[in-house]
Amino acid sequence: MNQVLLYCRPGFEKECAGEVQDKANALELYGFPRAKNNTGYVLFEFYQPGDADKFIQQQPFSELIFARQMVAVMPMLEDLPQEDRISPIMEMVADFPRCGDLRVETPDTNEAKELLKFCRKFTVPLRQALRKSGAMYAKDNPKKPVLHLCFIAPGCCFVGYSYTTNNSPFFMGIPRLKFPSDAPSRSTLKLEEAFHVFIPRDEWDERLAAGMWGVDLGACPGGWTYQLVKRSMFVHAIDNGQMAQSLMDTGQVKHHMVDGFKFEPPRKNVTWIVCDMVEKPARVAHLMGDWLIKGWAKEAIFNLKLPMKGRYDEVLQDIENLKVYLIQNGVKFKLQAKHLYHDREEITVHIQRLDNRSPH
Repeated sequence: MNQVLLYCRPGFEKECAGEVQDKANALELYGFPRAKNNTGYVLFEFYQPGDADKFIQQQPFSELIFARQMVAVMPMLEDLPQEDRISPIMEMVADFPRCGDLRVETPDTNEAKELLKFCRKFTVPLRQALRKSGAMYAKDNPKKPVLHLCFIAPGCCFVGYSYTTNNSPFFMGIPRLKFPSDAPSRSTLKLEEAFHVFIPRDEWDERLAAGMWGVDLGACPGGWTYQLVKRSMFVHAIDNGQMAQSLMDTGQVKHHMVDGFKFEPPRKNVTWIVCDMVEKPARVAHLMGDWLIKGWAKEAIFNLKLPMKGRYDEVLQDIENLKVYLIQNGVKFKLQAKHLYHDREEITVHIQRLDNRSPH
């Protein structure tokens, strides 16, 4: 097995391919990406058999920005016979590790998603056959590898597996979130998804706790503020525009009509700084660095809006500059970045300060 399949947002195949190339080179696992624009996936082919499995074990999935899922796969199955689609798949999985779950998926394109109804129907008989053969455990086992089928066209699919300790737990790599009818804007889903992706669920009660203070820079009309208020936090909402009255009526929001780059919290009791300002990404990254260095907040989630060209290079440069800035100022931190499902021409970055030392 020498191929890895990576799901991504359609239109970002080039960025995903560039990133996986860099990561593979760093691990001294050599190969090359195959990517077609707007297909929603990248196929990376390694020169050495077995390197695909090494890559999906050694490359932390959480450090991939543009990939929604990574799966070690066999060469694509084409022209599956309609009268017996299962037998060719069974032959292919014979040498796979025994799996504890099955996901029959498609890339996130309109054309591929038309196959989802078939995928749902096909999952049931395929799971039964896999369990009967011993390729899957008799019951779902969340600690064992996940078996993936990714249909890119009728009768054409990739078959592979991922490790539950190093993959996306979500079907197609996409958290399924429902837009709350009382939220002021759809951007609220970006912050909710960020919480799901960046904060382990068993830490929500501690790190997203009622009574905390948050600051939302560029808040109006309040999509991100809504997520903090919903979790019973208090929020300084910073924007010259109007906030949704429903949020102001909660009594949990203080609206400051000032420039987000000039605001300083009146008291140093802020846990969260969140920011979705339409600004140059380098400027936003530096501002977030300032907040963490000064000890004005303990955790930050913010978006970096990407340029039309050189998006991957811009992301690498901005994140590297931010890391250097924090390190030079003695801040210990954990940084994650992801091109989330609800992001468009932007990525979302999360930073957690790991020390509670007072800034000098």
